Amino acid sequence: MVSLFSDWYKRNFSDPSAVTLMVILICTFLFVYFFSSLLMPVFVAVAIAFLLDLPVNKLSQLGLSRGLSVVIVVSAFVGLSLIGILGLMPVIWQQSSNLLQEVPQMVGKGHTYLLALPEQYPELVSAEQIGHVITLVNDKLIEWGQMALKASLGSISNVVALLIYLILVPLMVFFFLKDKSVLFDSLRKFLPKDRRMAKQVGSEMNQQIMNYIRGKLIEIIIIGTASTIAFIVLGLNYPVLLGVLVGLSVLVPYVGATIVTLPVLLVALFQFGTSAEFGYVMIAYGIIQALDGNLLVPLLFSEAVNLHPVTIIIAVILFGGLWGFWGVFFAIPLATLVKAVLNAWSTTTQGEGITDI
Repeated sequence: MVSLFSDWYKRNFSDPSAVTLMVILICTFLFVYFFSSLLMPVFVAVAIAFLLDLPVNKLSQLGLSRGLSVVIVVSAFVGLSLIGILGLMPVIWQQSSNLLQEVPQMVGKGHTYLLALPEQYPELVSAEQIGHVITLVNDKLIEWGQMALKASLGSISNVVALLIYLILVPLMVFFFLKDKSVLFDSLRKFLPKDRRMAKQVGSEMNQQIMNYIRGKLIEIIIIGTASTIAFIVLGLNYPVLLGVLVGLSVLVPYVGATIVTLPVLLVALFQFGTSAEFGYVMIAYGIIQALDGNLLVPLLFSEAVNLHPVTIIIAVILFGGLWGFWGVFFAIPLATLVKAVLNAWSTTTQGEGITDI
């Protein structure tokens, strides 16, 4: 047993660069795991810096200084973000309030429909089963109401956190972009010299993360805009709110689309009933989801699509459980990181085996 472990260790960790990579990964994981809640603004700023690094480089190639390019790009990003937030938030707030006010009426219609099922289909369902379902729904609504109350009571702290984000994040993004080379040089001083595998994985993941963040932002905007326009054209209530939910659902592969289907289906069902308009809404929604999964995602994430769907779902569950929203957001890049590390390790091991032969 000892010899088996010894052979495995020599085969996988005889290369100093492999040991360096393992130490870097373990230290990074522990740092993020224990300090993620405190450093979340930093992680957000890093993600935005990845997003804006390409336009900064493009402006620098045109002859502008790095500092001026950063000022222009960050100012444009902050301005566009404020315009989008200030334009959407009042509409989303109003439609959310209207939807909450209509929930009791929807629940009442649902109860009436369920209570009529035993009379229409006595051989399929009984009154006791329907009563049990209604009790479960009422309990769930009470639970959601308590959660909403707790969220409203914590709104003051949320406002303070939002103000911190609005002030600190743009400043950190500016300095991350402006002093990118200086920060990287400072970081290299703390790393071992023999880090060939770490460089290989880091170079691959740097491009992967940049492409992923840009692609995910583009996907959110396209899917959210297309859904909002489709809902408006079809006369569905709360089109902006539902369109934003559909757009944000792409953050969670596979699972997000399944979850957001429920509010779209319920709103359309209570508004139109089982009419042709309800069918048109669901057909349009299905077409948007099909185009997203079969056309947009392959175009934006050609490399990430090579991951098996089961791998992506496991990554979403695992990293989402560890780091919440940002774990879900970066589930695909993190899964790709694991794949890149395994590929680099296997390549090194095979290379050593060939050398030994």
